[in-house]
Amino acid sequence: MRTLFAFHGGVHPPTHKEESTRTPIAQTPLPSKLVIPLSQHVGNRAVPIVQVGERVLKGQKIGRPEGKLSSAVHASTSGTVTAIDMQLVAHHSGLPDLCVTIVPDGKDEWIAHRGVDISQTSHSDLRHLLRKAGVVGLGGAVFPSDLKTDAHHHKIKSLVINGAECEPYITCDDMLMRERATDIVRGANLLRELLHAEEVLIGIEDNKPEAIAAMHLAVEQDKHDKMEVLSVPTMYPSGGAKQLIRILTGIEVAAGVRSTEMGVQCFNVATAYTAWRALAHGEPLLSRIVTVTGNVTDAQNFDVLIGTPLEELVALAGSKPDTDRHIMGGPMMGVDLPAGTIGITKATNCIIESSPKLFPPQPPALPCIRCTRCADVCPAELQPQDLYWFAKSNNFGKTEEFHLFDCIECGACAYVCPSNIPLVQYYRYAKSEIHERERDKKAADLARERHEYRQLRIERDKQEKAEKLAQKEREAAAKAAQAAATPVATPDDTQQKLIEEALARAKAQAAAAHPQNTETLTPEQSAEIAAIEARRAKIREMAADAGADDEPPKSH
Repeated sequence: MRTLFAFHGGVHPPTHKEESTRTPIAQTPLPSKLVIPLSQHVGNRAVPIVQVGERVLKGQKIGRPEGKLSSAVHASTSGTVTAIDMQLVAHHSGLPDLCVTIVPDGKDEWIAHRGVDISQTSHSDLRHLLRKAGVVGLGGAVFPSDLKTDAHHHKIKSLVINGAECEPYITCDDMLMRERATDIVRGANLLRELLHAEEVLIGIEDNKPEAIAAMHLAVEQDKHDKMEVLSVPTMYPSGGAKQLIRILTGIEVAAGVRSTEMGVQCFNVATAYTAWRALAHGEPLLSRIVTVTGNVTDAQNFDVLIGTPLEELVALAGSKPDTDRHIMGGPMMGVDLPAGTIGITKATNCIIESSPKLFPPQPPALPCIRCTRCADVCPAELQPQDLYWFAKSNNFGKTEEFHLFDCIECGACAYVCPSNIPLVQYYRYAKSEIHERERDKKAADLARERHEYRQLRIERDKQEKAEKLAQKEREAAAKAAQAAATPVATPDDTQQKLIEEALARAKAQAAAAHPQNTETLTPEQSAEIAAIEARRAKIREMAADAGADDEPPKSH
């Protein structure tokens, strides 16, 4: 019997799960149109690869992944692309995003698709297929699963499959485990193989006995001796990844540390199911189970095509006329959706139809009385009251010192606050401001770096020009010095040299003619010598006159 552990804090809000688990999962009919956002995952938005007017088939890729952190998007049924534009999407920001609108043709015609032999396919190829199939985390984080299955930097001992589903009203995972347990178990074993994990621990809250029984049976039938189904106490937020890891393994994942560094990886049960369908059957992520509950006549879980308009989905459950808003997710962490025309996304696990009777307006906030109840229930063991004061006073540096980003925004603190302070809203505000300031700082740092680089480039160019000029000056000086050192022959020197050469030739000729008397010259030779001597005297006289002309005048 495995020992379970407890995490700090937690609350027990009313579950409201029975209303939507009375009937099996229903398949929704084809909607009038599909509004499919190209950003349904953490990371970069997918790039559209279809054109307006183009006919697409079910399962056809309409958005390719952009960059490493991204995932593909596909057509949920066959039809015609009628628009690629910005539309409101199911996101807490309430801002529009790029969407592909498809009008179904009613044929629901598939592309050619088939699975692969998982045992004969390399792990890298399997991860690439998960990326192409658009498989992301369906527990709410929508992180691309191909990246989560790549843990080659860390040894994974335990793979945790999250079936806790702790938030009130949500039952999509519960019904998925009841009806499709076999494929979930196969998907969990597939993920274990990709991660080389030693064991698989499936955690399910004890308020889901049918799901626990179905998963036990599936594990026994598939004879997985390295897989164990564990019933955990019902406590919100036991479905948080860090909290469930703590319960099942006793490992405390510290702030700023990834669970993989501690030898643990966590996936949602719906993600395991989708991964198996993608690899074993070649089916991209085209639909998901969505709980529709709250102010409706027939609360139920539906298998919904991605992109189905919200208003068409809630109509199937009988949304009542006094519904005043739509909540995506649960009442603790859910967000209000901006319009009923938005399309269902991969992150949509639950739609709660709200009414003033079901969710009365929040009473006015009163001053904090420092009761510390929020600290008692905080699963991250923070000091929510201090974080509230710092966020309210815009002292964001202090909020970071008090580990603001360890807050998982579960809402347990606000749930028990006797002063009705919307604490989580303050924390979200502080986080957004810090992120904005960090973006501004990065932009300023980048601008400064660019300016400094420009100044450095200008200074470098100046230095190079100065060095080239100095080199030219040095070369010119060297040439001048070389010219000054080389002796210049004057006209007198040249004439003298010619005379000496002539005398030498005359003597040589006389010596050759009279070898016994080299001093005796013929009259012709004497005349030649006399002529030479006369020319020499004339040259000296001319040189003397030239020197006198060049002499500067003397002062008197």
